[in-house]
Amino acid sequence: MRLLPLGSDRIRRLSPLLQLHSNTVRCFGNKQTKTREFNKVLVANRGEIAIRVFRALTELNKTSVAVFSEQDKLSMHRLKADEAYLIGKGLPPVAAYLAIDQIIDTAVKHNVDAIHPGYGFLSERSDFAQACQNAGIVYIGPTPDVMARMGDKVAARQAAIEAGVQVVPGTSAPITSAQEAVEFAKQHGTPIILKAAYGGGGRGMRRIDRIEDVEELFRRAFSEARSAFGDGSLFVEKFIERPRHIEVQLLGDHHGGIVHLFERDCSVQRRHQKVVEIAPAPALPAGVREKILADALRLAKHVGYQNAGTVEFLVDSKGQHFFIEVNARLQVEHTVTEEITGVDLVQAQIRIAEGKTLEDLKLSQETIQTNGSAIQCRVTTEDPARSFQPDSGRIEVFRSGEGMGIRLDSASAFAGSIISPDYDSLLVKVIAHARNHPNAAAKMIRALKEFRIRGVKTNIPFLLNVLTQQSFLDASVDTYFIDEHPELFEFKASRNRAQKLLAYLGEVQVNGPTTPLVTSLKPAHVNPPVPHVRPGSKPPVGLRQVLVKDGPEAFARAVRRTPGCMITDTTSRDAHQSLLATRVRTFDLAKISPFVSQAFPQLFSLENWGGATFDVSMRFLHECPWERLETLRALIPNIPFQCLLRGANAVGYSNYPDNIIYKFCDLAVKSGMDIFRVFDCLNYVPNLVVGMEAAGKAGGVVEAAISYTGDVSDRSRTQYNLQYYLDLAEQLVKAGAHILAIKDMAGVLKPEAAKMLIGSLREKFPDIPIHVHTHDTAGAGVASMVECARAGADVVDAAVDSMSGMTSLSLDEISRYSAYWESARQLYAPFECAVTMKSGNADVYKHEIPGGQYTNLQFQAFSLGLGEKFDDVKKMYREANLALGDIIKASAAS
Repeated sequence: MRLLPLGSDRIRRLSPLLQLHSNTVRCFGNKQTKTREFNKVLVANRGEIAIRVFRALTELNKTSVAVFSEQDKLSMHRLKADEAYLIGKGLPPVAAYLAIDQIIDTAVKHNVDAIHPGYGFLSERSDFAQACQNAGIVYIGPTPDVMARMGDKVAARQAAIEAGVQVVPGTSAPITSAQEAVEFAKQHGTPIILKAAYGGGGRGMRRIDRIEDVEELFRRAFSEARSAFGDGSLFVEKFIERPRHIEVQLLGDHHGGIVHLFERDCSVQRRHQKVVEIAPAPALPAGVREKILADALRLAKHVGYQNAGTVEFLVDSKGQHFFIEVNARLQVEHTVTEEITGVDLVQAQIRIAEGKTLEDLKLSQETIQTNGSAIQCRVTTEDPARSFQPDSGRIEVFRSGEGMGIRLDSASAFAGSIISPDYDSLLVKVIAHARNHPNAAAKMIRALKEFRIRGVKTNIPFLLNVLTQQSFLDASVDTYFIDEHPELFEFKASRNRAQKLLAYLGEVQVNGPTTPLVTSLKPAHVNPPVPHVRPGSKPPVGLRQVLVKDGPEAFARAVRRTPGCMITDTTSRDAHQSLLATRVRTFDLAKISPFVSQAFPQLFSLENWGGATFDVSMRFLHECPWERLETLRALIPNIPFQCLLRGANAVGYSNYPDNIIYKFCDLAVKSGMDIFRVFDCLNYVPNLVVGMEAAGKAGGVVEAAISYTGDVSDRSRTQYNLQYYLDLAEQLVKAGAHILAIKDMAGVLKPEAAKMLIGSLREKFPDIPIHVHTHDTAGAGVASMVECARAGADVVDAAVDSMSGMTSLSLDEISRYSAYWESARQLYAPFECAVTMKSGNADVYKHEIPGGQYTNLQFQAFSLGLGEKFDDVKKMYREANLALGDIIKASAAS
């Protein structure tokens, strides 16, 4: 049965059942033999140590329970537990994990049998241990009275004296005034050291070398201790100069059994914070080691210590050791002891708390032996180049050092993790285990060098400097080691090549190439002349009125009935994509639009949207492509608009779910789009059909395009012969195409081939309009389009004179339209392809590079200083094409 716990008034009102439960727990302290198996254990902590305990619980087949603060709602320790519950709502980040009432309430509510405190936070608070016991929950650690005695550094000091263990001269009780510290300094001399009476980890600790500094440093230490531990009480002791910091790991059961698991060397410290820990302590004389281990056991037996704990000593240069404190909890550095002894300390803690004896755990002093050497490094998110200033943010890249002899204990160490400024900066503990100290150091150095952590700064450069010092490798270090080696703070800047490459690729993807422009031309200071349009004049009727009134099928019939060959003007899309890197602004398109509406109502369509323009509008011009479409539609209500749709890719570069394609087409029609030229760069019909169906359902005209490649007039090239195109066209007509299109993006459709292809399509499909697009890369485009018209094509693509040449066709009858673009083109001089392409080039029939690819590839070659080798680039393109099986020639950017 579970009862609500906590609060002295509430506890007094608890039923006798709870008292009986408490007696069962206290029987462990009375050395009875009754045991209790835990089913569910809560860890009152966060981060790495919480996960460490969860793993031990899982191996013991017990349910693990996490608690987490609001700031930790996405933390890894919450996800690693079997159950997790929010505590400290509305409290500051640290205060949440100090909320004893809420933690106990959560434990009782969810039938928790025991609580493990980890280290830090409440791990050395005897009132927390007592609250657990009062609530009938087992506290995995020492009993409250032992914890109270050992957690109070002054009381622990007195216990050591009673046990006959030598202590450092110091105060016999906590002090709360600077004057008391001054009096001690006068009596024993300086240096002295102030330590927090109710906590550790270097907080509230100050070394004082001059009596005149006592008052100021006492005030700082008192304030820091009160902030960290809720009580600013300090004790003061004589400072032992040049000591080694040695600590002994203990395990005690509730039946009087006590063993040590040898010692650790924690002398590598910075500002009293441990940085590197070693087990066993290297180069420690055997006689000194035996005395320290014996004194640790003597003190533990004197106080009746249970569970895991650590007795800490200072060893001076003469080999004398002095007791300094007891950590009545699990230590951060417990890992190195586990590595050299093979004992799982956390599982031992849990079993002991259940009432098991050391004998039950097969642990005796005779059987506990050391195997090799282990080193632990605390990798923290601190910048050693800036006085170890804590860093926070998102880890962009994380690659750990692993391999034989390496153990990693972590919680937030993964790509995408958010490092919060609210908690301790420990990121991952790296533990190396080898046959001896130098070998362990070598493994650790190798592992740390393998780490790649980007997005936040870490202390890895500092750790590497420490580990490579000869004095460290010789194991002759004391607590002065870091202070006396300024070279430890000299760092070689990380080259960070991978991250720089990713940043560069991202920059290019978003903002375009950062290589120097081929041309040094600047945008001209011109104001393009806009042909006059009579104000208020109504645009003449165009084909769009047929589409709006009668629908796509009637529109297609009207096109087919129109005598002669109609024209699609590509000036507003494909022309400036090929000639000016798609950089033309909506502003310039809109200025000429009223004139186009008045002067060219007979056009089949204006190609002005889709393809690469959609992407470039957003990324480079920072314009909304939807607003562009709506703006142009309002200015040109009479001429059909045409866009390029990449089938299932829409206007992107990867496949999208079908519902996105359908919604895109629906919005496009509502915004003013009429004709959807649907193509696939590999002529893959299923991809084409997705786009065709989406365009048709939206009410648009479906123009199914076949990407042309090969040469149907060359009978030796059998892969893309005439039958290939006829079969493909038949599939597209059956799929619902209103118009068939041939899209020759490479400009390889020769006049003779054009006559054969279009003539055969017209013969097989007499009722469906045929639309032809080519690039005039070779200079034969006009002749090819003439042959298409003679063979029965209904529409061909063209661009105005001043926006044509090499990639589009010329029109010589619209001089005022051409004059506008001739002037406007000068605004985009830095992106001008004509600097490198002076004329057409018939070698396109060999390399078959699509126009959009050709201009971009040439621009890149010149930008990289490879302009003279562009002929070689084209040859390699041809070889790659043939090696890949002669792929369809289509520009993905179109």
